[in-house]
Amino acid sequence: MSEQVPETLSPEEAAEEIDTLVRELTYHADLYYNREAPELSDAEYDRLFRRLQHLETAFPALLRKDSPTRRVGAVPLTDFSSHPHTTPMLSLDNAMNGEELQEFLERTERLLQRRKEEEEHASEEALEWTSEYKFDGVALSLTYIDGVLEQALTRGDGVVGEDVSENVRTIRSVPLRLSSPEEERFPLPERLEVRGEVLFRRDDFLALNEERVERDEPPFANPRNAASGSLRQLDSTITAQRPLSFYAYSASVREQVPFPDSHFEQMQYLHRLGFHLSSRFAICTSPEEIFSHYEAALVEREELPFEVDGLVIKVNQVPLQELLGARERSPRWAIAVKFPPVEAFTTLEDIEIQVGRTGALTPVAHLTPVPVGGVVVSRATLHNEDEIRRKGIRIGDTVIVRRQGDVIPAVVSYVAGKRDGSEREFHFPTRCPECNAEVEREEGEAVIRCLNPSCPAQTVQRIIHFVSRKALDIEGLGEKLILLLVEHELVSDIADLFSLTTEAVQELPRMGEKSAENVVSAIRAAREGVPFGRFLYALGIRHVGERTAKIIAEAAPTVEELRHLSEERLLELPEVGPEIARSVLAFLNSPAEQELLDRILAAGFHFQAHTPPTEHSTSLAGKSFVLTGTLSRSRGEVQEEIERHGGRVSSSVSKKTDFLVAGESAGSKVEKAKKLGISILSEAELRALFA
Repeated sequence: MSEQVPETLSPEEAAEEIDTLVRELTYHADLYYNREAPELSDAEYDRLFRRLQHLETAFPALLRKDSPTRRVGAVPLTDFSSHPHTTPMLSLDNAMNGEELQEFLERTERLLQRRKEEEEHASEEALEWTSEYKFDGVALSLTYIDGVLEQALTRGDGVVGEDVSENVRTIRSVPLRLSSPEEERFPLPERLEVRGEVLFRRDDFLALNEERVERDEPPFANPRNAASGSLRQLDSTITAQRPLSFYAYSASVREQVPFPDSHFEQMQYLHRLGFHLSSRFAICTSPEEIFSHYEAALVEREELPFEVDGLVIKVNQVPLQELLGARERSPRWAIAVKFPPVEAFTTLEDIEIQVGRTGALTPVAHLTPVPVGGVVVSRATLHNEDEIRRKGIRIGDTVIVRRQGDVIPAVVSYVAGKRDGSEREFHFPTRCPECNAEVEREEGEAVIRCLNPSCPAQTVQRIIHFVSRKALDIEGLGEKLILLLVEHELVSDIADLFSLTTEAVQELPRMGEKSAENVVSAIRAAREGVPFGRFLYALGIRHVGERTAKIIAEAAPTVEELRHLSEERLLELPEVGPEIARSVLAFLNSPAEQELLDRILAAGFHFQAHTPPTEHSTSLAGKSFVLTGTLSRSRGEVQEEIERHGGRVSSSVSKKTDFLVAGESAGSKVEKAKKLGISILSEAELRALFA
């Protein structure tokens, strides 16, 4: 039931309550998202948030620029307006190796000494440098007036940028209102400009691409392009659904007010105001220290939670920066020291078409094996037919393969100078390469699909998805065994899995009686206590990813309720748009799919009872977990329980991990957790946390 705004509430009373709600929600969002120290349950935060939404709906004139409701997006724009930057957003010169870096350091010291002599600069303070990561993101300039975010501009051409304010207000790590800590010695300036980078953290980018693949959408090629596209959506509700992050790298004020006079202190000031900074940010007093930072950063680079392509070295003292000045396009007091690219040249030997569980035909490049970023790559994605045409790639080409930031390696381009005339064009098939059925490309889609729902390749991929870790998590039922089951005609769809017998399975090649017995037992065990959201995800409905399946399952927690969902009800659900609604309804209205669902249910599934979130389910709120080793239950079940108590599970150990849950035969993650001082729990200790 929606909360009603009392009719007797005056505009003055509403304004006062809105002020209070904005302050409270901003404070608690900062604790949750930036400091990982929540003081409020999710349920209570949601109650306050909904109250603010209702007040703003009833009193639209009171909607504030710093309202937390702006995080979910605004009315779609028709285009972006352009505005000049108060000071140009300059680019940085690059140093591609140690020699070029050394030349920059020496050149800067000589120029600084000459400028001091020319201007009779009395200061003899020792030159200091700062070292910080160069983010591989999208540059952004934020303007705050009296502490409230007024405008966000892209770099554009450096002089004029696009106004993306509505989209930027949806980014959780961008403060909408700034407030100085009580002990702060620098008062908040009337006008403060903060510049930085918008980017995807690695885990967020991988999760986003996994969701896109699950919804049968093409994955983004790399985090930077995805961030750029997300930032320039005309509909800010789309940006709000993308887990973007903002990291600050500079600050400036226009009026003469007390403000830190070194780059390092300015960045610490921004951090106290609530901005994220580079994790490797330090003062260096000599070239030797700078080179030491660079070598350490090269080693750390693959372990970082975000993509970086180098270090930025800056003169620390702001007065000395001003003395050195700038060229037309770049400052003289800073340089980007680039890392070696994570890409390589190799030969595109062939292109194979793979058929996915929804019939999507995806071209995959077969490459002459080549090491890329420490991994030998022999296959890479080509995404779709349009991508091959756009890049002009031919079989036999020498191509550039890039691994950094991609879900799987991607072919970037061909090398024109290496062509000798023997290369041949690739022609996309007009019939399915697996079953010879007709294929079709729907209007507005880049994907070509096989139209045969009984296509063996689709069957195999759908079964693989059904038993995967995030779906039913059936142990022992891997891709090779599924291929054998289909090839030997023991299964022709998902439902057939539940009629398998030990006797039939043990007849397969390299399959003994005990192994067959374990597989059949695991399949039968998978029917018990399944969360309905995971079952819904396992069915492989087009465009329905893991998160969307949970949202739908909360609205319709039984099969009967699911079957009675209307388009109107689906569109009322958060994150469910017309495309997802159409896909769910197509599944529900398909006689073949419903017959298959009936056969699966006839196998005797018992679903976990739906329990709405309560105040008691937030004992792990804000805590991050990583699972490793063999656990007594499936990882999916453990993850579900952690999430029911408000925690979250990620795939890799980092400084932000709170707990590592270690089962038997735990690997290298344990050592990494020990080095980072992360608490390591047994399953029994984890259960104690739930209590």
